[in-house]
Amino acid sequence: MRRSEVLAEESVVCLQKALNHLREIWELIGIPEDQRLQRTEVVKKHIKSLLDMMIAEEESLKERLLKSISFCRKELDALCKELNVETFEEKEESTILQLEKDLRTRVELMLKKRKERMNELKLLQEQDQDLCEILCMTPYSIDNTSVPSLEELNQFRQHLETLAETKASRREEFISTKRQIILCMEELDHSPDTSFERDVVCEDEDAFCLSVENIAALQTLLRQLELQKAQNEAVCEGLRSRIRELWDRLQIPLEEREALAMYMTGSKAKIRKALQSEADRLEELKNQNMKKVIEAIRVELSTYWEKCFFSQEQKQAFAPYFDEEFTETLLQRHDVELVQVKEYYETHKELFEGVQKWEDSWKLFLEFERKASDPSRFTNRGGNLLKEEKQRAKLQKTLPKLEEELKTRIEQWEQEHSKAFVVNGQKFMEYVTEQWETHRLEKEKAKQERQLKKTQQTETEMLYGSTPRTPSKRRVLGPNTPGKVRKPSKTPSRLGQKAAPLGRQGHNKENIELSGSILTGGCPYSAPLQRNLTINSVASTYSEFAKDPSPSDCSSIGSQRELSKASRSDVPSRILNSTNIQS
Repeated sequence: MRRSEVLAEESVVCLQKALNHLREIWELIGIPEDQRLQRTEVVKKHIKSLLDMMIAEEESLKERLLKSISFCRKELDALCKELNVETFEEKEESTILQLEKDLRTRVELMLKKRKERMNELKLLQEQDQDLCEILCMTPYSIDNTSVPSLEELNQFRQHLETLAETKASRREEFISTKRQIILCMEELDHSPDTSFERDVVCEDEDAFCLSVENIAALQTLLRQLELQKAQNEAVCEGLRSRIRELWDRLQIPLEEREALAMYMTGSKAKIRKALQSEADRLEELKNQNMKKVIEAIRVELSTYWEKCFFSQEQKQAFAPYFDEEFTETLLQRHDVELVQVKEYYETHKELFEGVQKWEDSWKLFLEFERKASDPSRFTNRGGNLLKEEKQRAKLQKTLPKLEEELKTRIEQWEQEHSKAFVVNGQKFMEYVTEQWETHRLEKEKAKQERQLKKTQQTETEMLYGSTPRTPSKRRVLGPNTPGKVRKPSKTPSRLGQKAAPLGRQGHNKENIELSGSILTGGCPYSAPLQRNLTINSVASTYSEFAKDPSPSDCSSIGSQRELSKASRSDVPSRILNSTNIQS
């Protein structure tokens, strides 16, 4: 049993006790029965009235709860639909009071969420308005009269994040571009003369509208200023180049050049003005020194002709080079020619440098070839001979590789330009072949000259004897030479002195032969007993030592040996003949 039911029974017992107590009082007092009935009726009415009033109040409470429940249900359904959330599910066993409380609580929660969403929407719209004003964009489209859903709010927030990023990037671009614009204006000494330029340079950075159009206009302004700056720099650089050129041509002293050093960098208006003034002054000097300037250009032009390996015909094709009437027109034609030759050299610089490298290597190769035939190289002081041989071996390997590399590059160039690459008036490979052929013919000529010289020297030695190159200090005698020879007494003529020992010549034939040799420094008319080769003749043929002898060499050597043998067999007869002549 519920406690309320127990309490109700206790209330009935209390009421019964109260009525019994009233009856007892009435008995003691002696109230008649009819009055007792009246009084009991009054008590009944009071109790009933109180209970009825209480019941009415409770019924009213019930009605209010039911109305509240109905209202909360309607409100909750509307809020759930508005907030785009699921409807509230009621519990089946809930009482009216509990149901009303749950519904009311749910409605309050929904109202709170609604308020929060609307407040957030308002805040997002304010942020969107600020960003759109700075970026000059249309505000985000959203119904501000209805409650936004969570997805709509999330999309709005993402949109604002994108706008914030756009603002940050545009602002950074604006600040960077603004700094460049200010630097360009300072470099050009340019003051803002339009409203847009003043907005960019003079106004507050936060007040500048970061619209797409303004950013594009900003970039356009920067490009215009950079173009002006580049043009100004090009003009200044052209003036500097012209000034340096005129300095060199006019041979301006270093002191005057250093006075303009502070203007040789930069491109501001005052710098350009100073450069222009100096260029005008030098042009005036140039007109006053026309001959000197043209001759200086000719020197430079000749240098570039050499760099480009121009032939004599190509050089002579420029007739003004030989004109002696120094006028402004002649100067202009020289300037045009110099510019063209410079451009031609710069366009084909790599090929010309390769050809020059080959020329240098070829000259070094010819120098090594010349030294190879130099007898003095065998002194080998300081190991020079070994170093030269190493360099020569290295050059013999690198020179063909360089020729092959140049050949490939030149062929590619000729295919691209559909014309021949000319060096000294002829194709490069023809030029190389001609150089090798000339070198071969010179070597062959030198070889024939050496062979002819050796043949002539051998014949001379066979006829007249070899000539000692270093006079001996003492007379060297063989082991069988007599100690002293008695002088003939009082012989009036030299003929007699030489005829007197004739009888001894047969007995001392060995001494006669020895006295006719190089070592004794004896009589010059005696023939040598063997072939004598000088150091120079050996040195001149050293370069041919490692090579196989040609048939002509072998025949020459064989003929020389035959002549040598013949000269030896003919020695006694020639000695006797010369002796008879003297006697």
